Amino acid sequence: MTTRRLRLGMVGGGEGAFIGAVHRIAARLDDQYQLVAGAFSSRAEVAARSGAALHIEPARCYATWQSMAEREAAREDGIDVVAIVTPNHLHVPVARTFLAQGIHVICDKPLGLTLDEGRALADDIARSGCRFVLTHNYSALPMVREARTRVANGELGEIRSVEVEYLQGWLNERVELTDNKQASWRADPALAGAGAAGDIATHAWQLAAFVSGMLPEALRGELLTRVAGRQIDDEVFAEMRYASGARGRLWASQVATGYENDLRLRIVGTRASLAFRQQQPNELTILPHDAPASVVTRNGQGISAEVALACRTPAGHPEGYLEGFAQIYREAAQLIRGEAMPLLPGIADGIAGMQFIARLRQSSEQEGAWVAWA
Repeated sequence: MTTRRLRLGMVGGGEGAFIGAVHRIAARLDDQYQLVAGAFSSRAEVAARSGAALHIEPARCYATWQSMAEREAAREDGIDVVAIVTPNHLHVPVARTFLAQGIHVICDKPLGLTLDEGRALADDIARSGCRFVLTHNYSALPMVREARTRVANGELGEIRSVEVEYLQGWLNERVELTDNKQASWRADPALAGAGAAGDIATHAWQLAAFVSGMLPEALRGELLTRVAGRQIDDEVFAEMRYASGARGRLWASQVATGYENDLRLRIVGTRASLAFRQQQPNELTILPHDAPASVVTRNGQGISAEVALACRTPAGHPEGYLEGFAQIYREAAQLIRGEAMPLLPGIADGIAGMQFIARLRQSSEQEGAWVAWA
């Protein structure tokens, strides 16, 4: 078993990109990776400038991701794993290329554009023997994992309802018509595939499934475009029906005026309920049927031993968004080294997210009719 830092490459994430910097911070936080190569932009001059700014050897700063995969695989000191931080339309093509070269993959969400390409990628992963990790970072937050543990232990009793929402307001106007790089590709159907459904509703979807341990037997919903002229959905409403009799609701909006990144989860059971809000990531509220409500804090008294292992600082010192990504990267390194990490989001989560979008689109096209999950 290797104890050296893993050699990391990156596709995308160059000059002016947001999520690439987040992934690089996450990879550094536990000192498990060294960024040694990249194809940081489809524009050669931007790729070169980005590589120089990140202190990458010029010979390992590539103009295309195809040449990067081929040349890194041929090196004795080639990369062990690649981080894919491109617009959505490239996630699957880039991943398939690196998997074919025997290189592990850490990919930003959503998985891609369509359910079919997700299933094809799953076949490639199985053939390659490589690891594939999807960065649903919220599921790595300690208090989210504490919530999952309490549901799995039966503390809530029988689940009656699951409610999740993710509200943003940054696309309340046609920001994509400005020089905002993030808005320009996220509002382009060819590059993003889905709008709010892919960008934030898949986060909400995965969070609800991760904590509850349930997928629905049927769902219905609407994909809406609130801002005139926009070519992609910017608000999502969905209802879920579970085999157990539980019901669920999901609301995701990028046009919720005044909201920032307000991701909330509530699960109601017969014995207790719980509530989590991403903007207060160090707290989990527990509401028992026959006792006062309590707030459990990250690394505080009463949290599960396995959750405490995911905490980096003492109670009262906040951890949040970046540490969630870092936990994914830490556990991905352990997975690549041969240690089992069952909580890591991977291809199954990615396919479920694409299936959610596909079923939601199907229902929306049928004026909100219930559609079977399977």
